[in-house]
Amino acid sequence: MASPAQVFRDLHVKGDPVILFNIWDPGSAKTVQDAGAKALATGSMPVVIAHGFEDGENMSLEMALDNFRRIIAITDVPVSMDLEGGYGAAAEVVADTVAQAIAAGACGFNFEDQVVGGDGLYDIEEQVKRITAARSTAQDSFLNARTDIFLKAPPDTHNAEMLDAVIERAKAYEQAGADGFFAPALVDEKLIEALCNATALPVNILALPHAPDNKTLAGLGVSRISYGPVVYKQMSAWLGEQALTALTK
Repeated sequence: MASPAQVFRDLHVKGDPVILFNIWDPGSAKTVQDAGAKALATGSMPVVIAHGFEDGENMSLEMALDNFRRIIAITDVPVSMDLEGGYGAAAEVVADTVAQAIAAGACGFNFEDQVVGGDGLYDIEEQVKRITAARSTAQDSFLNARTDIFLKAPPDTHNAEMLDAVIERAKAYEQAGADGFFAPALVDEKLIEALCNATALPVNILALPHAPDNKTLAGLGVSRISYGPVVYKQMSAWLGEQALTALTK
């Protein structure tokens, strides 16, 4: 039988994207799995907020891994883990973080190029070293390399020049061992299609409320659609409204 990592890898099909309705704890994982999800993925923001922390590796890796193990224990589909920036700048720290995630049962992981807790992004050369280190302990798991170039800029400023910078990173990250490429906050249809055509890596787009719908994204060549913090924020808003209604009756 194929390993969970191979099953997860095979779900990334250009034009027929895998849908990852991101989860944050065992309860949400079970609910989404029972709805028919073929795979699951944690989102860093909902995980840390659900545990009382702020986003940006403010929840310890130990706590994140413990939460992930509990998710793995009650699910039977492949589960990917959001590792943010690898819980450290140094390549050897990244490699150790990835090894721990794989040991916890992760079939894949997100790994971003923004400097967590700092400003801007790692330059390409430095991030390539970090991705190479991640690959060294990732075994057969799916390394989804994320760039935050679009995330760091307002949507109305996204343009062809920015796309060129993103494509440069996609090519470099592929050479370093990435299996997929994630460009959160990219919502322009022409730019999405251009990115999908410019890289051999499966492209991951975030299903923001103002992004194209899933059918449109599939037609543009996207291979993976994730929901990130959107689901948790919507659920939290609903919970707050229900609580307000109950407490003010």
